[in-house]
Amino acid sequence: MSIPTTALVWLRRDLRLADNPALQQALLEYERVIPIFIHDPLALAPWLDGAASRWWLHHSLAQLTAALRARGSELLIARGDSLTCLRRVIAASGARHCCWNRCYEPAAIARDIQIKQALRADGISCTSHNAALWFEPWTIQSGSGTPYRVFTAWWRRCQPQLGQIPLPSPAPAHLPPLPPDLPNQPLASLELLPRINWDSGFADIWHPGEDGAWQRVEQFLTSAAPHYATHRDLPAVDGTSRLAPYLSWGNLSPRQLLPHLLTTGGDQAAFMRELGWREFSYHLLYHFPTTPAQPLNPRFADFPWRTDAPAHWLPAWQRGQTGIPLVDAGMRQLWHCGWMHNRVRMIVASFLTKNLRLPWQLGARWFWETLVDADLANNTQGWQWTAGCGADAAPYVRIFNPVLQGQRFDPTGDYVKRWCPELAQLPSKWIHQPSAAPAAILTAAGVELGKHYPRPLVDLAQSRQEALAAWQALARSAPSVSSSTRVAKPDNSA
Repeated sequence: MSIPTTALVWLRRDLRLADNPALQQALLEYERVIPIFIHDPLALAPWLDGAASRWWLHHSLAQLTAALRARGSELLIARGDSLTCLRRVIAASGARHCCWNRCYEPAAIARDIQIKQALRADGISCTSHNAALWFEPWTIQSGSGTPYRVFTAWWRRCQPQLGQIPLPSPAPAHLPPLPPDLPNQPLASLELLPRINWDSGFADIWHPGEDGAWQRVEQFLTSAAPHYATHRDLPAVDGTSRLAPYLSWGNLSPRQLLPHLLTTGGDQAAFMRELGWREFSYHLLYHFPTTPAQPLNPRFADFPWRTDAPAHWLPAWQRGQTGIPLVDAGMRQLWHCGWMHNRVRMIVASFLTKNLRLPWQLGARWFWETLVDADLANNTQGWQWTAGCGADAAPYVRIFNPVLQGQRFDPTGDYVKRWCPELAQLPSKWIHQPSAAPAAILTAAGVELGKHYPRPLVDLAQSRQEALAAWQALARSAPSVSSSTRVAKPDNSA
C-alpha cells in the first residue's frame, strides 16, 4: 500500500479557509493536508504582537479550529521556534511539502527565507503564495524602476490592473483528516488572553474570525458603504468599514472584497481607494524596511523633539487625560475598544507629535500595543504621514486643531460625550473647549476643571507656534534627501 502524500499548510496572518492559496494548492496536489499555526513571537522582534492583537489572535484561532473541525480536520497548534516546530511535525507525519502565504514585514521575510532554505536542505519542497494583497510590493514600480513614494501616482498605475486580479476561491466543503498522534497543544497554552480583565469592552464590539468578518462586510455594504465618502469623517457615526483587524489577521482578504467594489461606484469607490492606501503602505514597508523606527525622510532624524517635556505628558495622552476633549475621547475609545476612528487617529497623532512635540515612535508603539488592527505597514505609514516625515506625508506645517476638528466633524459633541461622560452636560458650543467656557457654564454642567476634567496640558496656539519654529529650524539646517534600503525579496519560487 502506498503512503499518502502529505503537505503542511503553515498558517500565519491568513486565518481563514476561503481564498487561501496555500491551502488551495495543498488540497489540489496532496492527499493529506495538515494545517498548523506556530506561536513564535520572538521571530518578529522587535515588533512582537501587542496585547490587543493577541486577544484577536486567540479568538481567530478558536474560530478557525471550529471551522476546520466542522470539515473533518483539525488545527495543529505549536509554540516555539518555527523551524523546530515544522521539523517536528514533518518527522511525525512524513510530510514532504510545506506551503504558506507570504508576510511582508522585514523580520518575517528574513525568517521565511531562512526556513525555506533549511527545509529544502532537508529534502522538503516549499512554496509560498500571495494571500494578503492585490499587488505585492515588488510588482508595481515607476517607469524608472524605482519604488513609488507618492500614493496618487502609485494608485494611478494600479487601477487599470484591478480587473485582472483573480477571483477569490471558496472555502473547501471537506478536508482530509489528520494523521494520528501528531504533536499538538491546546490554544490556552499560548497564553494570548490578558490576565486582568482590561478587554471587557472588546467582546461586545468585535467578533474575530472568518464568520465575524463577513458579518461586518455585509453590515458595511448595506448600511455604511452607500454614504462612506461623507460619513467616514464623522466619529460619532458608524460610517467606516471597521474591517482593518479582519484584514490584518487574514480573516478576510482584499481580493474577497474586490468583486463587491468593482461593480459599484461613488462612495464605494472611495472605500476602494482606502484599501489602496493599505496596499501602498505595504509597498513602502517593503522598499523602505527601516521606517518602523526611522523616518523615511532622513532629515527628520535630527528633528528637535521636546526633551524637557514633563514626565506625565505621555501617560496623560495614553490615558485620555490631556484636557483636549476630542483627543481624550479618541484615546479612551482606543483603550476600551482596541480601535479608534480614523480621523481621530490623525488628530491624536498630530497632538502628540506637534502640540506636545514628542517623537512619533512613542505614539506608534502605543498604537501597536492597543490596536486590535495593529499592522506594521499601516501603523508606520499613518504615524509618519501625520508627523510629516513619511512618503506622501502631510506637510509638517499642517497641524490639526482638535477644537476646530471637533466643531466640524462632531458638532453636537456626541462622540466626546460618549467617551468623556464627565463633559456630557456641557452645551455643544463648549464641549470641545471646556477650558474656554465661562465659569457659570462649567458650574451648571457640573464640571470643575482640574477635578472632574483636566486642564489642557498645553496651550494649542502657543504649542503650534513652537512646533512651527522647530520645523523652521530643521528646514534651515539641511536640505531634504531620500534613501532606499531594501530587504531581500521573499522567495516565492516553486
